[in-house]
Parts: sequence; structure tokens; C-alpha cells
Amino acid sequence: MPNPRQWMRPRRRSGGCSAAKPTRVGLGVFLAVATLASGAAAQSPTDRYPKAARSYLVAIDGQVIWERAGDAHLAPASLTKIMTALVLLDHNFTADAVVTISPRAAAIEGAQIGLRAGQKMTAGDLFTAMLVRSANDACTALAEHDAGSVQAFVARMNERASAMHLSATHFVNPCGLDAPGHLSSARDLFQLTQVALARPLFASTVSLERAQVQVLGGPAITFTSSNALLGRLPGARGVKTGYTGAAGTCVIAAVERNGRRVIAVLLNAPDRWWAAAALIEKAFEQAAADR
Repeated sequence: MPNPRQWMRPRRRSGGCSAAKPTRVGLGVFLAVATLASGAAAQSPTDRYPKAARSYLVAIDGQVIWERAGDAHLAPASLTKIMTALVLLDHNFTADAVVTISPRAAAIEGAQIGLRAGQKMTAGDLFTAMLVRSANDACTALAEHDAGSVQAFVARMNERASAMHLSATHFVNPCGLDAPGHLSSARDLFQLTQVALARPLFASTVSLERAQVQVLGGPAITFTSSNALLGRLPGARGVKTGYTGAAGTCVIAAVERNGRRVIAVLLNAPDRWWAAAALIEKAFEQAAADR
């Protein structure tokens, strides 16, 4: 369990990716567990924490132990970018390839790192910005570079989802912006996350607390991760955050301790940081009890 004296510095909200962050782990996690569990006795045995999120799923070493509405079709927000990253890696991703930022990428709404049309950046730096800062300008630029157009790239995403039998998943854009028919589920996103984490570049990138990228011939851009659990919850390794009006606040968190891995997927979670931390701590308690 985290030390109750371990403080968590709040981060500034940026680009619709973050909500209020917890200022303390430890005692806060205990309180969160108590809140999440209230009323659980009347729920399905696998839904131990009905107040955690509209939909959630928790797994230990790939085995789902708790879930709520795991197959519900919901807006995934920027959790979409996990599939974007996987499709990029599937197509001979070259980190040092030079990408020119298009007007469409520069004008995209939501979270971004402030790229301007005509600027150039390596694909590797754009990949980092897309996953660490959840930058939609970087995401769009990569999709266009990889497939020639956003529409062609989205077709690849849906082909990959179909091949993985993600039956609740359909993409309309590569970044996770709200759109009719842009949907996934906690179960699909869990399966997607497991596949993506097996890719070394993806796993190492989503674990970064902060990063710096370089506009070629221009400024360096430094940013912190949109994931408030990194560097604060012991063993946190990523994975992705998301927020839109339709999706609410979302997070997929992976934590590794003593050779065990817990993954928690929360969709539309009112207090995603406390809820994720609480679910993960309780999952590790169960993992220890089951040994």
C-alpha cells in the first residue's frame, strides 16, 4: 500500500485530457475504497465497486476479477489512441521518418502540443507526444503520414479491431474525438491494451512521466504525461487517459509489482484517479491473498 505520507502534486488541466488530480495517495485510497464499495452487496459478485465508473474492468495477470458493464458500448475518448499506436506499429513504423504537419492536423480540436502547419517533426517524437501528452495534432499528423489520409487510417483501425474480434469497437477518427458511432467497451479496450503493451516501443512510451520533442529547425517542446498515476502510484506503467464531453473522464492504468500486473479500465469515472488507485490496491491485496 502506498505510504500515507506520499504527496501527489496536482498538475494543471490542459487540452481536455485531465481532471482534478489527487493530492495524496494512502489515506485517500482507503477513503476511495470505502466509497466505491458502498452498496456493493446488492450487485453482481463481480461488480464489487459499483460507484467506480459507468463501466470498469480490473484484471490480475490477464484474468478479469471485477467488472461493471464490461461490454457496454461507450465513447472511449483518447483511449482510442492505443489502437492508433498499434496500427502505426503494424505498418513498419519508422521513428526517424520526417512528418510535415498539415493544416488539418494543426487545427484539430482538443489536447495538442501547439504544432503549426508546415512544421516538421520526426514520427518518433510525434508518437511520444500522442501517447504521453495525448496530443491530437501529433495523432492526426501521424495518421495522415501513415495512410495518406485520416479516413484511410481509420479504415485500418477498424480492420484491426475486426481482426482482434473487438465486437463493441468502431472508430470514426484516430484521436478519440466525439462522433456518432465512435465506440468501444471496457472489455475491448482491455484486450487492446494487452496486445499494445507487448510492443516494446508502446510500453516504454506510455510509462514516461515527462518528455521533450523537437520541431525540426524550431523549438523543443517539453510536457508532462496526462496520466497522474505515473510517478505517484507505486509500480505504475501507464497506459492512457481520455476525456470528452460524451465519454467523461477515462483511464486505463497498468501497474506492476513483484512480478504481478494489474490493469484497470475505467470509462466515465467521476473520480478516475482515486477510483483507479483504489481498485488497483484492492486487486493487489487479492493477488497476495491468492498466493
